[in-house]
Amino acid sequence: MELKEARVAFLKGYFSTHERRQKTRVAYQSDLAQFQQFAGKKAELKAVSGSLIENWAAHLQKDEYSPASIRRKMVALRVFCSYWVRKGVLPESPFWRVKLSIGRIEQLPRTLTAKEMRSLLTQARRNHAAARKEKSKTQNEDAGGAYYRALRNMALVDLLFATGMRVGEVSTLDTSDFLLQEAMFRVQGKGGRDRLAFAVDDATLQIQREHLQARTKIVTTSTALFLNASGSRLSTQGIANVIAQLRELAGIERHVTPHMLRHTVATLLLRNGVDIRIVQEFLGHASIATTQRYTHITKEHMIAVLRKRHPSLTLRG
Repeated sequence: MELKEARVAFLKGYFSTHERRQKTRVAYQSDLAQFQQFAGKKAELKAVSGSLIENWAAHLQKDEYSPASIRRKMVALRVFCSYWVRKGVLPESPFWRVKLSIGRIEQLPRTLTAKEMRSLLTQARRNHAAARKEKSKTQNEDAGGAYYRALRNMALVDLLFATGMRVGEVSTLDTSDFLLQEAMFRVQGKGGRDRLAFAVDDATLQIQREHLQARTKIVTTSTALFLNASGSRLSTQGIANVIAQLRELAGIERHVTPHMLRHTVATLLLRNGVDIRIVQEFLGHASIATTQRYTHITKEHMIAVLRKRHPSLTLRG
């Protein structure tokens, strides 16, 4: 059995007999598709070995995925392998022969500089302006068309930064989750903690309204707010690809993930003096301890400023 066939059968079989949130299914689908791409399009299920798994983990670390993201991907792959062991297709799970040292999540959140964030937003707007200029007035809306793609990408990067949503939360948004009159989004939060995400910037609201208007003209059976070229829901990996493309066009040399936009807005809010409890609610953190990770970064900024501006530097005789 090819890995691709096994992946499709697993998603259908495993989630038909287990009470799982749709978000979990989407995450598993994305993670397993990423593993399949690493293993090769024609890879066989029985070719999944301990060494292949270890090589994938090393590849993810090299690509600067966080320990949390790597562990999540390994969990998805472990469940996938165990499923086929129970089905009698695999004699044993390759994870029984794997030892991974991924590390603890003690690292500081990686953020973009204000200049990098501005470049990313500007590049998205520039792409949209160019696509709108080329768009024919009589052209029908198409999820795979250059105009919708540029508009969608601009709305995506703006929404990720403006609301601080997780990439998985953005991917699962439906058109009905955009509460236009209230200027907010219904979010299926992590751990089943649903919340509302606010868009307080008029420019953000204008972009989101323009995207929704174009999105509702596209004929599709999908309820998703953000669509891929085939008219289906845009996956978390698809969103990551959008950010990667914009990053490259904007001339940002380092690796940028969608989650870095969340880290960036959280850090800038704290740096601008927003109370940590408000930032906690804004991000949808269950514990304030999670939000406090960002205070280490703002403390570094504070110390740097004090070293330049502290009155003791000029008042000592």
